[in-house]
Amino acid sequence: MRGFGDLEAVLMDRLWDRDVDATTVRELFDELTAEREIAYTTVMSTMDNLHRKGWLAREREGRAYRYWPTITREEHSARLMHEALHVGGRADLVLNHFVDRISDDEFAGLRAALRQVAVRRTEAS
Repeated sequence: MRGFGDLEAVLMDRLWDRDVDATTVRELFDELTAEREIAYTTVMSTMDNLHRKGWLAREREGRAYRYWPTITREEHSARLMHEALHVGGRADLVLNHFVDRISDDEFAGLRAALRQVAVRRTEAS
């Protein structure tokens, strides 16, 4: 797995930030044109690419499609972290370097997450 291209990242961020379940190309295009010059077809083809890659699901509504993300922003971030852990050399050293660089609040969050996972794994076995 890899990160997104520049426009893909912008579109995914906007989709993740939305309060609605699904969005059309036109809705995202109208938002983007308020901030920068971009062609409708560029937004449409990028959203189609994200759909083909499995990042977006869609359903037809009239002549248009409504799109929504297939995973959350947090799930995406976790996948990127998992990939980095496995391509960055020795996993134990990568983890040590990572933990050395996080804040006290992030460290507390990590400890809480590890406790939750330990409980779930214990209950599952």
